[in-house]
Amino acid sequence: MEELSPTAYVILGMLSWRPMSGYDIKAIVDHSTRFFWATSYGQIYPELHRLAEAGLVEGEPETGSGRRRTAYTLTATGREALRHWLAQEPRTFEQRDEGLLKLFFSAAAPATAAATLDAKRADHERKLKRLREVEAGGKAEGFAELVLRYGIESSEWIVDWCEREAARLRRAEARR
Repeated sequence: MEELSPTAYVILGMLSWRPMSGYDIKAIVDHSTRFFWATSYGQIYPELHRLAEAGLVEGEPETGSGRRRTAYTLTATGREALRHWLAQEPRTFEQRDEGLLKLFFSAAAPATAAATLDAKRADHERKLKRLREVEAGGKAEGFAELVLRYGIESSEWIVDWCEREAARLRRAEARR
């Protein structure tokens, strides 16, 4: 079997829960994995077609929704591919954060650093609010709850860190 993309594994993982359309997958992504692994419609639909061609998922037209949607289910081969991937050690722990990138290069414009930290803090406060809403909804269970706790606790730490470091930078700037 050829190497599958990360988006393929997002789809296989979602379909391991229940049959879903591409629209359903994207809706769930937007309230779950997007906090650590974003996936777009432009990735989902072509990948669903590739997975169907590879025999890892099967699609059936949905009835009764009024919209032309296809509900996909995981095949036995797809379930085995997902299990194989889950058994492998993770290879990607990548984080893309423009705020950290700007901080890294802030020596070129030091006066911008505290504002960058303020923006990063505000972004994580918004994320923390959304994650706490998910938590309050009580739908995250098992391993999803474990990942939710990671998101909440890491966001809390980032908010605190940004506040501390922005204050430190402002104190240093005031001494100059």
